[in-house]
Formats: sequence, C-alpha cells, structure tokens
Amino acid sequence: MSKSLLEKWIQYADEQYQKELNTIQDESDIADRFYQTVPFGTGGMRGQLGAGINRLNIHTIRLVSKGLAKQIESQGEIAKTRGVVIAYDTRHFSQAFAYETAGVLALHGIQSYVFKESRPTPELSFAVRYLHAYAGVVITASHNPKQYNGFKVYGEDGAQLTPQFADEIVKYMDEVTDVFSIGSMAKKELLMSSYCTEILERIDDAYARALQTLKQKEAISKNLSIVYTPLHGAGLVPTLRAFEEAGFTKVHVVAEQAIQDGSFPTVDYPNPEEAAAFSLAIELGKKENAELLLATDPDADRLGVAVKSNNGYELLTGNQLGALLLQYLLQSKKNADTLPQNGVMVKTIVTSELGTEIAKSFGVKTINTLTGFKFIAEKMAEYELTGEYHYLFGYEESYGYLAGDFVRDKDAVQIALLTAEMAAYYNGIGKTLKEALNELYMEYGFYKEQLLSLTFEGMEGQKKISSIMESFRNNPPKELTGIKITRVEDYQVGQAILTNGNQEQLTLPKSNVLKFILEDGSWVCVRPSGTEPKCKFYVATVASDEEFAHQKVTAIKNEINNLVLQMN
Repeated sequence: MSKSLLEKWIQYADEQYQKELNTIQDESDIADRFYQTVPFGTGGMRGQLGAGINRLNIHTIRLVSKGLAKQIESQGEIAKTRGVVIAYDTRHFSQAFAYETAGVLALHGIQSYVFKESRPTPELSFAVRYLHAYAGVVITASHNPKQYNGFKVYGEDGAQLTPQFADEIVKYMDEVTDVFSIGSMAKKELLMSSYCTEILERIDDAYARALQTLKQKEAISKNLSIVYTPLHGAGLVPTLRAFEEAGFTKVHVVAEQAIQDGSFPTVDYPNPEEAAAFSLAIELGKKENAELLLATDPDADRLGVAVKSNNGYELLTGNQLGALLLQYLLQSKKNADTLPQNGVMVKTIVTSELGTEIAKSFGVKTINTLTGFKFIAEKMAEYELTGEYHYLFGYEESYGYLAGDFVRDKDAVQIALLTAEMAAYYNGIGKTLKEALNELYMEYGFYKEQLLSLTFEGMEGQKKISSIMESFRNNPPKELTGIKITRVEDYQVGQAILTNGNQEQLTLPKSNVLKFILEDGSWVCVRPSGTEPKCKFYVATVASDEEFAHQKVTAIKNEINNLVLQMN
C-alpha cells in the first residue's frame, strides 16, 4: 500500500471514513484496507464495512455502480431505458447503498426501480424478469456476520452475472483513476427526477401470486404448527404472506427476530446453517408444540429447517432437505400424471448423490454444475431456450433450493412454503419429515456429508488458501483413511486423472476446484470460497449402515484436516 493512497482517503473520503482512518493505530489493519480493491466477480462483491478500497463504503459502492453504468451505456439507449431494479436487505447501510447506486446510475441517464423497503434477493430476481429490466442489484452479504455487506448484480434473465458481464464491469471499474471523482445524485433530488421509481406493492403482489403456483396438493390440512424466524432479515413480509395465502393457520413468528436489525442482536451469525441460529425458534417450538421450524437468512435466499424428533428438534442439512423436497415433488407430479418425460434435476458437484439416485428412480435426469446457484440458473435458461429438458428442481448443499422457474436464484421464501406443504402432507398420513427421510435412507443407502470450512483472514489468509490449493493440486493424496483414491478431477485444467493412467476431459467451465473420488464411492471436494475468506472441503460417503457411514465420513474429514495442519 502506498502512503499517498491512505493520505488521499484521509483528505478526500466522506467525513465518517476520514474519522475512522484517523483512529486506527494497527498498521496491519491499515494494510488490509488498502492492499486491494474489494474483488468483483460473477457473485458480485462482498466485504467488511468501513474505510478503504478493500471495504464496503459509499466510495467502493459508487465505483462498482460506475462500472455497471458504463457497461449499460455500452449497450445503448434501450438498455438505459429498461434500467436496473435495486433491492436491499436489512444490513447496516444497505438502503443507503441502494440509493447511492441509483444516484450513480441517474447521472448516466439510466432508469432505476428501487424497492421502498427491504426485500429478499429472490424477489429481486423475480422483479428483474417481471419488469423486463436490463439488470438488477441487491445490496446484501447474505448470511455473513453483521460487519459485512455486499453488492450483487443480476442479468436480464434474473440470474447472477455471466463471467463476460462481470469482466466488462471490472474493465470499466479499472478505468476509474480517482474514486472520489465519481458523482452520485442525492436521494432527494433522485426521487424528484425521472430516473428513479420506487416500487413495492405491485411486485409484492405478483411475486405472491407466483408463489401460490407451486402448490402440489390441494386436499391437505393446513393446521400444522409451524415456527418461523427471519433472523432479523428481509424474509418476514413475503414469507408470512405466502403462508397466509396458502391457508396455514398456525404460523408462530419468533418475535425477537422479527425486528429488522442489521446488528442481528439475538445471534452471533445470522446463518440458518448454524444450530445456534435456531435457539429461540426451538424455545418457541416447544411452547407451541410445533412440528416444523423454519429460518431464512437476512436476504432470504437460504432456508434452514428443524423437525421434531425423539430428542426434541433436529436440524436438517441442505442435502437432506433437498432430497426430501425432490422426492415429494417428483412423487406428487407422478401421482398427478404431470411428470414430464424429459424432466431434469440440477445440482452442484458438492451436493449429495442421494438426489441423483432419487431422480433416477423417477426417470429424471440429473445435471451437475459447479458450485454456485448461478450455474443452476444458467442451465435453466439453456433448457428454456432449447427445450432439451424440463426443469423440475435445483439445489445445492449450502441450503439453497429452487422449484419455481419464475425466480432464477435460490429462494427461501418459496421453499419455506413448499416445505410446510410437504410437512403437512406427511403429517396428514401420520408421518414426520424425520421418518420420511429415514425411509429414503433405507431405500437408497445412508448418505452422509460433512463440511470442513477453514477460515484465513486478510492478505496472508489469501496466500494460505492459495498454498493449500496448490499443495493438493500438485501433491494429491493417494488414499484417505486407507481407501484408495481412484480419480482426481481438476476443474482448473478441465481434466480428470484416473489411477489406471487414463485421462478424461471435464465438460464444466474451468474453476479452481479439485475433487477426489475414493474406491468405495466416497469423495472429497476442495475449493476456495468465492464470497468468504475460507477454504472449503466437502466430504461425502454412503453405506448400508448409518453408524458406519457416519464414522467413515468423520474419519475422512479428520484426515483432511490433519493434512492441512501439516502444511503449516
């Protein structure tokens, strides 16, 4: 970091950031704020709030907004008129950043449609398609801690950016030599101009109507007791409306977490993948004798589910809920004689193979994609155009699912509704979701998965993650827990190497991902996270005995962790 860059920020940045920088004594903190500009890619940009080019603040928001504006300008007047839909979650500065974005676009003569209130990411995806906009932006850091925020861009199909679109935005961002020279129309002036329209009720109504089209069965009792928590986020309004319009009469909201607050005061980490996020929901569940607990993350694209079991409540993994939903959807369509002959289920390469086996039993094709829901949405667009397959369901292990194609990103609102219907159906035939899951395991085998997620913060952390990937790529293990590795898939070079010496070309796009397939069908996949400072190891196995499957997956995970520790 050059000293002049820090001095420039202290001199020209917004007053709040000048004060912040003047109080920092830690040189490593200063270095981390300025060693890079917050990276922007197909998943947008995400980072800690604060002063500096490696933080989310009004200046870096203006920078990425400028890049988007220049890209839209390059597409001509029609693109500028179609404009950009802008949504935001409940995080600190989310609404302010949304209007900053609209303010930059306005100075380039680009129309924007800004939600009056916080709304979920999937509703933003829906709105882009509904309004035939050129692009969409949502200000969110999804399930990250309160110190974070982000800027995600969506294309005209309502899906996250293609690499080409993202690269064009970055190119225009790189052309900016002075971030403090980027103008933004003030909110008051913006709302009086012809370049910004505030939206809410019209989109809410259309989205709500679309959600009700997902209904699979009519004759189901809706008096199932359900607890729902939005974890202080944007899911509250559309989710409760969906339940009410579907006829669910016993939905209990965790009152403390219905307060929209970017500090997330009742949780350390507003992530429905974490058991701690369910503590208040479990308390209320016991009080109301609830069969089902549901939690959406702050931008309501991820859904966590807990079900009643012998020991109180048990959290389902993303793989488990995905398998249950897939079975329910396919069986319902088969019974109604609406299951298409060319049906397809799409999942990521780090998602359990249980879904593949379920789909196969219904004659439904499974397509695997790289990690990230944008790749699932990409397949949806492809099949819509070619007619080769009829999309039925898509999911990823990280609690993201999509049944209705009116949205092109994972949607916790529609899946909360569908999960409630599924639970109500099973309840009506005297069965819990836990029992339904066990039946799947008995039929297809006990699939077990675990995630080893290692965090490495800052500049040194990035180097560490790169070193781990390089080590596994250049010196891959020959076996794990005594089980031989028979296939190594390297998606960066697009090639699979088999132990017999043969090589195969991989058809997915190139990406910094490695997958090791073991002789017994177990597998390990490793990749750096695209949104967090983490290196992630996905471990999966299957066995005819549940305890053995659990022991095996735990042993493989532990050995991987030991290998990483030895790299220090």
